[in-house]
Amino acid sequence: MTDLKNRILAAVQEDLSSIEDALSGNLNPQLNLVRQVAGHLLFAGGKRLRPLLMMLSARLCGHADRPSAADTSVIFEYLHAATLIHDDVVDGADLRRGRPAAHHVWDPPTAVLTGDFLLARALSLAARTGLPEVIAVIAGITEQMSQGEIRQLAHKGDVALDEEIYMDVIRCKTAVLFQGACRVGALIAGATRQSAQALSEFGFHLGMAFQMADDLLDYTQDTAALGKKAGADLREGKLTLPVIYALRQAGPQDKLWMEALIRAQAFTPSDFDRLLDRLRFYGGIDYTRDLAAGQIRQAKQALFTFDPSPERRILEDVVEYAWSRAS
Repeated sequence: MTDLKNRILAAVQEDLSSIEDALSGNLNPQLNLVRQVAGHLLFAGGKRLRPLLMMLSARLCGHADRPSAADTSVIFEYLHAATLIHDDVVDGADLRRGRPAAHHVWDPPTAVLTGDFLLARALSLAARTGLPEVIAVIAGITEQMSQGEIRQLAHKGDVALDEEIYMDVIRCKTAVLFQGACRVGALIAGATRQSAQALSEFGFHLGMAFQMADDLLDYTQDTAALGKKAGADLREGKLTLPVIYALRQAGPQDKLWMEALIRAQAFTPSDFDRLLDRLRFYGGIDYTRDLAAGQIRQAKQALFTFDPSPERRILEDVVEYAWSRAS
C-alpha cells in the first residue's frame, strides 16, 4: 500500500501543488475568523482525492490547462470539508484528521456557519465555469449529501437498519461526490457524452468502494492511523455494513448483546474487542470486503472506455489504492 501510494503521489505532484494553491487562493472570505475555521480542517492534511479525480478526469478527456482545472477542482474539497464540519457537529465528534473538531476549538454555531460558507463558495466557483451542467451537478451533490446525512441521522442507533438503506446513505454521502468530481472533469474538457458517462460510472463505483473501505477501517485501524477514535461510528450510533451483516447472521445471544452495545453507544476496550471478534466470526468484515471488491471491478471496467494513457494509469492506481484500504 505504501509503494502504491508513493507511486501515485510521485505522478501527481504538480496537480497536488496546483490544488493547494487553488484551495487557499479561492477561499476569499471577508472575515478572518471564517478563514481560520475553514483552514483548521482544509489545511490539516487530507488526501485531496476528490479534486485530484476531477483534474485527472479532465486531462483524460484532453483538458490541458492545469491552473484552470485546479480552480474548478477545489469545489469538491470545499464540499467535502463542509460536510465533515457539519457531520462533526451533528455527531458530537471529538477528532478530525488528528485534530480537535472545529466545533470544539470554536463553537458549534461558528463551525456550522463556516460549513455553510464553504458550500456557498463551491456553488460560486461552479457558476464561474459558465457551464449550466456543472452548476446542476454541484447543486445536485449538495442536495444528495444533505439528504444522506438526514437519512443517517433518522436511523441513528437503529439496530434494524438494513443493507438497502445503508447503501443509499453511502451513495448520497460519498459516492455522488466522487461521481460528480469525475463528471465535472469531463464536462470542463468538453468530452463526449459517452466519456462523461463512463467517468460518472467510474467515480460512483470508486466512491462506493472507498466508503465501504472507510467503514472497515473503523474496525481494523487504531486511533493514531485513523485520525479519529477507533469505533467512532458505533459510538455515534452509526451502523455500517460490517455490523449490519453480522447482526443479520448472529445467533440470538450474540445478537442481543450486540444490540445492547449499539443502543448504549458507549463501550470499554474489551467490549470493542469482543465486538470485533463477533464481526469476524459472523462474516461482517469479509462480506463488506467482497461487496467493495465488486464495486472496484466495476470502476475498473468503466475506465476501459478510454485508451491507455498516463492519466488512465494513475486512475487505475487510485482504484488499487482504494482496494488496498479494504484488504
